[in-house]
Amino acid sequence: MSDALINWFTTTLDGLPKELICFIISMVPILELRGGLVAAALFNIPIVQAIPICVIGNIVPIPFILLFINKIFAWLKTTKKFGGFITRFEQKTLAKGDTVRKYEFWGLLIFVGIPLPGTGAWTGALLACLLEVKMKKAVPAIFFGILLATAIMCIITYLIPWIIAAL
Repeated sequence: MSDALINWFTTTLDGLPKELICFIISMVPILELRGGLVAAALFNIPIVQAIPICVIGNIVPIPFILLFINKIFAWLKTTKKFGGFITRFEQKTLAKGDTVRKYEFWGLLIFVGIPLPGTGAWTGALLACLLEVKMKKAVPAIFFGILLATAIMCIITYLIPWIIAAL
């Protein structure tokens, strides 16, 4: 699914600078930094350029999520069209939160940092809000989680292909 999304973004945003495309991909839920770094590697953007572009792109939406998502969800729950969807979405997100609930900072950091489906900064920020994790714990945990994801994804998208090409 993420490959299809990356392809859609790269073809839809064709004509924009490749760095801007990676920045935008890094801001989008599901793809986030992981997708941005994959796109950057496919565009042959040097790793030293790709890292800040994708990290900043992934960080940009997080304060908005942390500050406003509870209010937005509360409002959406009052609508017929979105009420049931938001309730199910919250329940599905909370089901992933056992580790975060138990370990708070470290649980959130690992949840955001390990690049698995359904994890990442967007879901981590949403989970922090739903679990009422204090901002002073949530913000650094999400930030360091993004850095952990960056390290893992750089190994996958840049280092391993470089090693394989060198063989």
